[in-house]
Amino acid sequence: MASSNRGFASMDQRMQRAIAAKGGRAAHASGNAHEFSPAEARIAGRKGGEAISRDRQHMAAIGREGGHARHARAQQQRQQSDQGPQGRDEPGQQD
Repeated sequence: MASSNRGFASMDQRMQRAIAAKGGRAAHASGNAHEFSPAEARIAGRKGGEAISRDRQHMAAIGREGGHARHARAQQQRQQSDQGPQGRDEPGQQD
């Protein structure tokens, strides 16, 4: 698949930062950039946590997904350690 030279991600880092800074200044100027105090952030986080925790099935699905990801990562690490540092099954094996 060929990569394109278009879009924000393909710009150099200085250009990305300049564009992002303009967006930040515009948001502050229009009053849309609200900065939370630590106390406000705690309250907002608590409210969100309480709201999502009410849905037990959803929470169970999130936990299950995390468990699957952790198991897959552990299994991959075991396979890599079994293959040794060169990525081969046996240390003396040649191509």
